[in-house]
Amino acid sequence: MKLHKNSLKLSLVYVSIIMFISLFFSISLYRLSINGLDRGLRRSPGVPQGIRSQLPQEIQAGLVSDREQAFEEARQNILSQLVSINLMILVSGSLFSYYLALRTLRPIENANQNLENFTADASHELRTPLASMRSEIEVALSDRKLSLPEAKSLLSSNLEEVEKLTNLTQGLLRLARLKHNEIPMEDTSISELIDSSTKAIEKSAKAKKIKLEIKATSGYVSCEKSSIIEAIMALLDNAVKHSPVGSPVGVVATKSGSSLEIGITDNGPGIRPSEIPHIFDRFYRSDLSRSKAADDGYGLGLAIAKDTVDAHGASLSVQSEVGKGSTFKITFPKNMMKF
Repeated sequence: MKLHKNSLKLSLVYVSIIMFISLFFSISLYRLSINGLDRGLRRSPGVPQGIRSQLPQEIQAGLVSDREQAFEEARQNILSQLVSINLMILVSGSLFSYYLALRTLRPIENANQNLENFTADASHELRTPLASMRSEIEVALSDRKLSLPEAKSLLSSNLEEVEKLTNLTQGLLRLARLKHNEIPMEDTSISELIDSSTKAIEKSAKAKKIKLEIKATSGYVSCEKSSIIEAIMALLDNAVKHSPVGSPVGVVATKSGSSLEIGITDNGPGIRPSEIPHIFDRFYRSDLSRSKAADDGYGLGLAIAKDTVDAHGASLSVQSEVGKGSTFKITFPKNMMKF
């Protein structure tokens, strides 16, 4: 509703400008046309002076009357044509102005809406651990018989919450930097990207008895190594967290035509088709157990991976089927590859 209201205001400005220009030229054209008619019908003798002087007064008066009538009819015709044209311009200009205003304001409205949602989500995510820490500390302070082991346990719990807040703020900062910083590119081997990211996730994979099935082609990719490794790690972490215990997670890097594809496949619960367009949104969590499996996450991992890949000029996509798992795929274009 707000978008349409603002679009109407902006379209009114557009229409005012269009009509000012249209009326300016219409008035100028009207004056030029009237002056031309005045010279052609009123001031031009029409009938040679010698012949006209020999005509009876009634005929001479009739000729003058006819010329005046022709002048008035021509003037009325020009005026009606200009009015019709300006009405057409007003109607068509209003429609086009509203469409243009809508196109202009929609990205701004979406950006404002995203900012509001982001602020609300971030506030909520920050409030939860802070409230937990405050509650634990208040209970501990009210307990006069608090023992040293209990105090250590409280500090340990608070330290976990601080760690969560640290991870959240680091994720938000990383997202902000991706939008504004230029990325330094370097040629990095595909095997190095895969090896570094899988080694970082091996511990959590072993804890769930998940085997990483790795298959990587040879070659190099022009990228910022650390950020691409972090993106692959985020996808691997997401796959491991939401895969059943003992199930495999595939990591495959292959050439596909003129591009390179790095795919991470899991056997988790999958993603509903209606949720796929939103999974890369910040703080988004689906209703399936895929997102509930890890309560320590903030829904930033996939958003950071998507922004990182996009900032490199590559693409991140997902294919998923409920109950059969998902495949996240990073695609590097030909200009980023060296084989």
